[in-house]
Amino acid sequence: MPVATPVVQVTGLRKSYGAFDAVHDVTFSAEPGRVVGLLGPNGAGKTTTLHVLLGLASATAGSATIHGRAYHDLADPARTVGALLDAGGLHAGRTGRDHLRVLAAAGHLPARRVDEVLALVGMTPAADRRVRTYSLGMRQRLGLAAALLGEPDVLVLDEPANGLDPAGMRWLRDLLRAFADDGGAVLLASHVLSEVRQVADDLVVVGQGRVVATGTLDELVADRSLEDYYLDLTATTEGVR
Repeated sequence: MPVATPVVQVTGLRKSYGAFDAVHDVTFSAEPGRVVGLLGPNGAGKTTTLHVLLGLASATAGSATIHGRAYHDLADPARTVGALLDAGGLHAGRTGRDHLRVLAAAGHLPARRVDEVLALVGMTPAADRRVRTYSLGMRQRLGLAAALLGEPDVLVLDEPANGLDPAGMRWLRDLLRAFADDGGAVLLASHVLSEVRQVADDLVVVGQGRVVATGTLDELVADRSLEDYYLDLTATTEGVR
């Protein structure tokens, strides 16, 4: 079977703030049809890595690319990668529908996609309510709708299960699994092992800005040298960033 070409490639990534290395020599990849869990406790460097990948921060050394290009060099980023980094970064006075309409217009995306993604994430009944009335879980769903607007083939998500109830978490897993089964690549950052173990094909475990281990879930659970690390992760309170 031919080896798939990674669509996300992070190589020797380092991001420094003064003398502090938030990320040091991080290397991993994500292939089409796979969900990659970027797993680590708060402060491990997950969000910094995603920020560099999405062009929100510059690398001190190394590279982070999507389809072989830096984010800013993508010909059509809205149709290439969808991202959810902070469900709190929404205009509170807009309705959910209007929020998506603004994004669709800015990305030169067809207006029909607004209603399609609202239905996909189960937000049609609340689409004409102001965002200020949304729960955190509803904001997460709206953020996922925004990430899916351009029908991308890559999703980059930072703690997308925050605020979701158990039914919402099952829905999220099904959504991500279907996206990957259709050939998309998913990079999912989380600090809670239980959130990713039921959906991730591959895990990249990070701690203190470095990669601790990579492999499938079965491979890493079988590695007894990581036992204490996993216990620490599963003990982390859900919803704490």
